[in-house]
Amino acid sequence: MENPENTLKKLTLEEKAALCSGKDFWLLKGVERLSVPNIMVADGPHGLRKQPDSGESLGANISKPSTCFPTSATTANSWDRSLIYKVGQAIADECLKEKVSVLLGPGINIKRSPLCGRNFEYYSEDPYFTGEMAAAFIEGVQSKGVGTSLKHFAANNQENNRMTINAVIDERAFREIYLAGFERAVKKAKPWTLMCSYNKINGAYSSDNKRLLTDILRDEWGFEGLVMSDWGAVNERVEGVKAGLDLEMPGNQPHNDKKIIAAINNGTLDIKELDRVVLRVLELIKKAGSNTKEDCSFDFDTNHQLAKTAAANSAVLMKNQDSILPLNRSKKIAVIGEMARLPRYQGSGSSLINPVRLENTYDSLKEQGIQFEYTQGYIAKSDDVDDKLIKEACSIAGNSEIVLIFAGLTALYESEGFDREHEKLPENQNTLIEAVADVNKNIVVILSGGSPVEMPWIDKVKAILNMYLPGQAGGAATVDLLFGKVNPSGKLAETYPIRYSDYPVSSYFPEGPKTVEYRESIYVGYRYYDTAKKQVLFPFGHGLSYTTIEYSGLMVSSESITDRDTLKVSLNLRNTGAVSGAEIVQLYVHDVESTVFKAEKELKGFDKVFLQPGEEKTVEFILDKRSFAYYSVNKKDWCVESGKYDILVGASSRDIRLVKTINIASGDIEPDYDSEALSSYYIKDGEFKPTDEEFEALYGDKLPSKQRQPKEPYTFNSTIEEIRKTFTGYMIYKISWRQMSKISAGTDENAVVTLNMMRRMLPEFPLRSMVSMGGGFPSAKTVEGFLLIMNGKRIRGLLKVLTSLIRK
Repeated sequence: MENPENTLKKLTLEEKAALCSGKDFWLLKGVERLSVPNIMVADGPHGLRKQPDSGESLGANISKPSTCFPTSATTANSWDRSLIYKVGQAIADECLKEKVSVLLGPGINIKRSPLCGRNFEYYSEDPYFTGEMAAAFIEGVQSKGVGTSLKHFAANNQENNRMTINAVIDERAFREIYLAGFERAVKKAKPWTLMCSYNKINGAYSSDNKRLLTDILRDEWGFEGLVMSDWGAVNERVEGVKAGLDLEMPGNQPHNDKKIIAAINNGTLDIKELDRVVLRVLELIKKAGSNTKEDCSFDFDTNHQLAKTAAANSAVLMKNQDSILPLNRSKKIAVIGEMARLPRYQGSGSSLINPVRLENTYDSLKEQGIQFEYTQGYIAKSDDVDDKLIKEACSIAGNSEIVLIFAGLTALYESEGFDREHEKLPENQNTLIEAVADVNKNIVVILSGGSPVEMPWIDKVKAILNMYLPGQAGGAATVDLLFGKVNPSGKLAETYPIRYSDYPVSSYFPEGPKTVEYRESIYVGYRYYDTAKKQVLFPFGHGLSYTTIEYSGLMVSSESITDRDTLKVSLNLRNTGAVSGAEIVQLYVHDVESTVFKAEKELKGFDKVFLQPGEEKTVEFILDKRSFAYYSVNKKDWCVESGKYDILVGASSRDIRLVKTINIASGDIEPDYDSEALSSYYIKDGEFKPTDEEFEALYGDKLPSKQRQPKEPYTFNSTIEEIRKTFTGYMIYKISWRQMSKISAGTDENAVVTLNMMRRMLPEFPLRSMVSMGGGFPSAKTVEGFLLIMNGKRIRGLLKVLTSLIRK
């Protein structure tokens, strides 16, 4: 393929329009006469998920075997940029072997609520931390010549109604919480591509949101790559071209390509606008082709060992009363819980990896010669309490010195496509733990899952080791941690509250069907809990170790700076324990005298430091203007208030070890808010419940309706649930469900999980997505006919449907 600019000049209008959408589900189109090749994209992000058939539509088939690394929610707990970089490199090697040019990840949406079904695929509740982790992964993958697709841009913080929901967010929260992670990753790592989300943001779909895709992403942040749609996310294709959406995926129907051609011919789309997006498609294809390595090779065993290292270094020791861990092999041990043999090691949906091998803790204990007695305890595929299994578990536990209980969220509890209904573990697991605690006090709970859970039994167990979703090598990693071969070093990248109702978002999630209001504004995760001084189960950044670390010698380069200066911060860490280990040192900034409502503290730096017993190291951080800034809605820019700021260094957001106060001199700032009109946002100790009037004042406009209006016409954005109230819509639903059931036919666990996901997703599918993802049926013309019928124009609609079917 020659230079993209020269190729662009030789393309016909039809070829240009065609390049704006994919060839099928996983391939981009090429232009054979100009030697423009097809390139392939594939799902990730914690491993390669390449479908054996590039035209396969819903990703329901078993993908080619690849290494299943721990999910992003897991590796986030490592706080280890270098580890995540290496994982990215390893996945890229497998992409090169399979001739995959772009890996569709990482996903970096903020964990606004623990109930988001896809949280296992995201890093954190903190945007700075999220951006740093994402940048490390992107740099690792792209160092091997494979592109990434940073997703889902933006505000895709729930799965329920994700394809049509309107996220109503005030501008400051949008900038500080939901865009800042993307901004950091884009500026620092320069991803080849970025994927827009399904949802609306303040009334505009992401796919044709010029402010989002061009004004902010390109003009402000300097993004130079390609923007693609999420699969089936395109709203109005011509408006998308104008907004900066380069590539529609998937591309198995030509109706939107034809719209582009028609718009050029009738003058509603400028050829320069089309050329701009086509050039970016050509540049991606050229970049991918120039990095193809015919002789790429890698070793699955090596990648498996890296997956094991990642799992071990990402596990979080949440509790360790009486130093019950690490275990002594000579103790009489009971292993209880089906998850010891059937591990939950990854999430579900488009990121579901087909692992080349899979370890479990039961087998790993056997392989290491550790003696134990096992019992099932519960049935993982059910919530029902089995009294016989519990009785057997109590009998074994009562005759043991140590009890290991394996518990966690099953695949039916959290998945892409739907949100969790509560924050509880399955009832049969909670009942099991409570019952065993009555007969044995030496209980270690090993948790699996991609998101926080409530722990009503926490005071009845001595230790909790949270493995999250540890990937294919999680079994052996768990054994190494339990018996001290590896010292736990992970820390939580999200807060664990005592109960779900403690979340400020609990009253505003997932809402719908039309809108979801982000009433909590900037108060997400620890930003809320620490500001409201609310008790939590485990704070952000928490994690225990088998050693002890001493903090000392906090120094700053100056105690008085301007907002244009940088500040150097240094401190010493010393391992005062008997074993080697790692400490994750965290730096937070606290504005002592702000006139704008702010969080009590914000993370602005972190480092993972490995220390031998007795060893001491110096850690340094550099803080710049953004480390102290908030987004001023009035100035439309990042601003720093003059005054005192505390530099807080510690082991978690609630375990601050060292403090220094500095003064910053800045320019005059016009107040952004009327503190009386927004009094709830100036949080004092206690509850946080902003009123309708307060959120409307913060949002700056009248709040849109959450419900579909009476007699509102049906459109391409109407969902299956909405049209199901009509006879035609009901028939569409029945036919669609029958087709989905065929795709995911089977009785194995993956098939059952996929079918459950589709059952939950189908009612929320908009008609436009059915067209783009339907594999040819229904066509856009057919749906236009259905819409006419459902809107009362039955004869015209029926004729259009019949005509479209005959022509097909």
